[in-house]
Amino acid sequence: GINAEYMGGTTRLPRKTHKGLRKVACIGAWHPARVSYSVARAGQNGYHHRTEINKKIYKIGKRLDEKPQGDQDLTDKPITPMGGFPRYGIVKNDYLVIKGTLPGPTKRPLTLRKPMAPQNTTMHKEKIDLKFIDTSSKFGHGRYQTVEEKAKFLGPTKRNVAH
Repeated sequence: GINAEYMGGTTRLPRKTHKGLRKVACIGAWHPARVSYSVARAGQNGYHHRTEINKKIYKIGKRLDEKPQGDQDLTDKPITPMGGFPRYGIVKNDYLVIKGTLPGPTKRPLTLRKPMAPQNTTMHKEKIDLKFIDTSSKFGHGRYQTVEEKAKFLGPTKRNVAH
């Protein structure tokens, strides 16, 4: 609620208050018929830290890898999909390819640490054989892995033909 112990929370209402006492008694006048931004309301208070456990790292990639793709993929292409990652852009630094999802927004920093217990299960012990990394566009229905592949398939386009 809004009665935070620290960070400038509001004070509790008296014991006999109807419908709860950890509130703001008056959140504004009848008109204007909306709550002002300056009125204290319940919500997130600060930056929450979350710990994710047992994330499997598929690949640790360098920024200037010659061939960052898997063993089966013969095309020489960067890790960034066509058009960049949604809400991120082009990968310009070292990167990790991790199995599963990660919490928070796209550019939120992540802390990795060694596991507390030894990883003894067969899933953790199996050797990772990364065969193919999909670099088609993540906006819409991506069909092509590289710009060259797209140009070869579509042929000369109006944009590229000299008038």
